[in-house]
Amino acid sequence: MVGTLTAAARRSAASTLALALGLAAHAAAQSPAGDDAFELVLKASAYVEAFQKNFGSMVSEERYEQNIRQAPSASGRTNRPGGPPSTVLLSDFLLVQVPGEGWLPFRDVFERDGKKVRDREERLAKLFLSDSAARQDFSRAREIMDESARYNIGNVNRNINIPTLVLTLLTPSNRTRMRFQLDTVDEIGTIVAFKETSRPTYITTTGGRDLPVYGRFWMDTAAGTLLRTELHAIDTAVEGHIVVTFQHDQAAGMFVPVRMEERYRRRGDPNEVHGLATYSKFRRFQVSTSESIAP
Repeated sequence: MVGTLTAAARRSAASTLALALGLAAHAAAQSPAGDDAFELVLKASAYVEAFQKNFGSMVSEERYEQNIRQAPSASGRTNRPGGPPSTVLLSDFLLVQVPGEGWLPFRDVFERDGKKVRDREERLAKLFLSDSAARQDFSRAREIMDESARYNIGNVNRNINIPTLVLTLLTPSNRTRMRFQLDTVDEIGTIVAFKETSRPTYITTTGGRDLPVYGRFWMDTAAGTLLRTELHAIDTAVEGHIVVTFQHDQAAGMFVPVRMEERYRRRGDPNEVHGLATYSKFRRFQVSTSESIAP
């Protein structure tokens, strides 16, 4: 059975094992947090709202390298999937605001292992500039996310592999499902730990099982900027780990994701999927009279 990590806005009825990123109904009240942590969570939440608006008008180029390795603790015969052991994807990445659903991630692969898979600019313009109805169509946005996910390798299908996932959990509508606790301070910044306590969970298996997440975020408390995020999603059958680093980009004029490291594994399988994505060439887009991407 293939393990799956998929980003979808609703729970799937599929019977195969999967993790589904969903926009499930959130809890009615703020989850408990210590006084010190609560103040930082409010600051982080305000930062994320501003980030989404600013980053939502921007396109970046994602270089995404994936490879399959034998897990350090694994023993026995290697059961390598029949697909390629490694791949390098180049994609456009951006956030799209869908009415009633919030900001959704959009990854559109245009090159795989040095070979083009589509016309890059023409597709982007068609989806988000030339047709306003398409830009507001949630089902189309979900279809695009699923389509891009098919280029992933390994036996854990997924589309929760997005650099802004933890930021989404810190929005006012989603932070209510978390319990926060002030952790410590290191050379990066002040660390706040979180653990999902609400049900249904934000990430679920496609079979409908809840999968609570936990992790941490690092903050520059003076500026209110998020510098690093860490998320863990572990089930009895499949697990995923995602770490994202944010840095200030001069061209973008804001802190942006620059590096995403990830690891996925299906329980009982000696292999695990490792991913490293880097982000560059940040550029703003807008609808012009010619309906094209502004340079």
